Amino acid sequence: MFIESEPKDKVYRDLIDLAFDICDEFLLVVRNDLFFNQNVDYLLEKLKPSLIKTKDVYQWPGTILAGGKPAKIYYYKADNNVKTTIKIATNSLYSWVQPDLPEDLSFIKNGEYWLVTTSHEFESYINTDDKEEILKISNIIQRG
Repeated sequence: MFIESEPKDKVYRDLIDLAFDICDEFLLVVRNDLFFNQNVDYLLEKLKPSLIKTKDVYQWPGTILAGGKPAKIYYYKADNNVKTTIKIATNSLYSWVQPDLPEDLSFIKNGEYWLVTTSHEFESYINTDDKEEILKISNIIQRG
């Protein structure tokens, strides 16, 4: 299910609420080949209690780096400890780009990517066959 227009404001917050209800993990990416400011460090520190692991990679859903330095993916538990932080860090899904924020906020359900975002391309999609989830997503998106 491709998301046609950027989730902003209430649609963004409702989508994040749904993702936290459905998914067990989320990820953020910090590209080492791009500048990032102190907001990124501040946010990573606030999210630290829910950190599962980090991994140096050259690709993640929606992005393949062409050489250079690897990016670092931060995997987090999708728990209530950090949900508010994610909701108030920005008011739109495609604002998850450096230098102000880590990149490509995405969610994982049972080991599978559920919401995949490529922020700098203004693209996102939700991977689900669950009819109830599709209905909830449609209701959120249509309100926007």
